[in-house]
Parts: sequence; C-alpha cells; structure tokens
Amino acid sequence: MMQHRVEARYRREHGKEPVVLSTSDDVDVLIETLLTGPAYHNLAQLHSLERPLLPSGYPDHELLVGVDRDLPVGVLAFMDAESGNLVTLGSSEGRGKVPYLIMGQMTEFPDRSELPIELVRQAVSEFLMSGGKRPACVQWQVPEVW
Repeated sequence: MMQHRVEARYRREHGKEPVVLSTSDDVDVLIETLLTGPAYHNLAQLHSLERPLLPSGYPDHELLVGVDRDLPVGVLAFMDAESGNLVTLGSSEGRGKVPYLIMGQMTEFPDRSELPIELVRQAVSEFLMSGGKRPACVQWQVPEVW
C-alpha cells in the first residue's frame, strides 16, 4: 500500500521547511496545533506530494485548512485546474465573512463556509489518503468573490 504525503505550511519557518503529514495521526497533530497555537496562525496551506508540479515548479493544487478555536469550527478551500476555486459550504446560518490567518496574513472566507471541526479533520485526512484529490466528504461552493 502506498503511503501518501502532504506538505503543510502554517508558520513562517515552514516556508522553506514544511511539515510533512503521512498519517491520520499527523492530521490530528496539525488540527490540534492550529487550534492551540497563536491566533495569527490558524490557517494552513497543504500540497500533496503525490500530484504533479506545473512547468513553473509550483504544485497544481492547494488545500487551505482553517480552524476557529472559539466555536470550534473550520473552513476549507480547494483549488486546481479541474475544480477551479472552491470553498466549503456550511450550514444555512453563517456569520458573514470570516477571517483566518496564515503566517499573520488574513484570508477572508465567504459566509456559510464554516463546518464542524471534526468534518474539517475528516476532509484533511481524505485529502491525504487520496493522494491530493478534492475531499468528497464535504459540500463545496464557488465563492462569488475570492
């Protein structure tokens, strides 16, 4: 059985040395680190090492994973050439645009994009175990402006 790997960047030092996830335990550690770490580091950028690189040398996809420790909920955004830009579709009761931070830089997610934290955890595990495919355990929406 092939062991899949994902690079995660969520702190400044991960720019050149990303954290590598290869098990569901690694996913749990990532989510817990985002939940308990500094408030300005609650969003992570993930790239599967199983997918091809573009001619530019950059990954052909991206999964953003954010968590809000106070609620607790999270968000996901997925991008690749086939899917375009997508964000998760949460409950009908959103709280407006919601900010998440990666390395101190804010990203606003659209209304109704937050999910229960356990569903976020499940989706990140699915992304890892599928070799970088868009998780099917969550619903997706095309953001109006993003």
